[in-house]
Amino acid sequence: MTEITLREVETASDPRYAAIWLHGLGADASDFEPVVPEFGLADAPGVRFIFPNAPYRPVTCNGGYVMRAWYDIVSLDATNRTIDEAGLIESRDLVWQLIAREVERGIPGNRIFLAGFSQGGAVAYLAGLSYPEPLAGIVALSTYIPSARLLEETLSEANRRIPIFAAHGSDDDVVSPELGARAADHLRRLGYAIDWHGYRMPHSVCAKEIGDIGAWLGERLVVAPH
Repeated sequence: MTEITLREVETASDPRYAAIWLHGLGADASDFEPVVPEFGLADAPGVRFIFPNAPYRPVTCNGGYVMRAWYDIVSLDATNRTIDEAGLIESRDLVWQLIAREVERGIPGNRIFLAGFSQGGAVAYLAGLSYPEPLAGIVALSTYIPSARLLEETLSEANRRIPIFAAHGSDDDVVSPELGARAADHLRRLGYAIDWHGYRMPHSVCAKEIGDIGAWLGERLVVAPH
């Protein structure tokens, strides 16, 4: 297993669920950790939130600057991205390693959520929709599908009915709302059910969105025996 540095937060002792949450480009594992209490899951079965760090790599569209990134972005404009697919696949495999780690710790795949913001959301889409065993759900925030071809070639029948919460800000000037909506529409055409949410915000998260994610998660957290 490739070594991955990460942070963890548990909403209760003896967690029955896990959520692997991927940060955006240039951020790190601490980015979403403070949000966990805002989900309002204190009365739900325990969830272990895992916040991994992306590896450091040069990012071409940022002048080759080295930062935490799940994959290299070669070029971008308002409606398109050209990315390094090898890096995307590498990050997908890292997420799969984290899933295997949680299974070894006693949380089965069908109680593991994948979530991500921006570039992290793009990895969550690919890792979740191509994973060979059923997962609990995907949360894709302010994100897009960087390679529709790669996604379609690797889709798993096991997750054809996976719940998906997708959200985007109407004032996002980093990942355009068009890219987010295009990803959701693409998945709908492939037969996936998308729970789509739009918010008046930039490339960020807001209190209403956090509350909606918490409610969505809470509906899917049931008392589960070991």
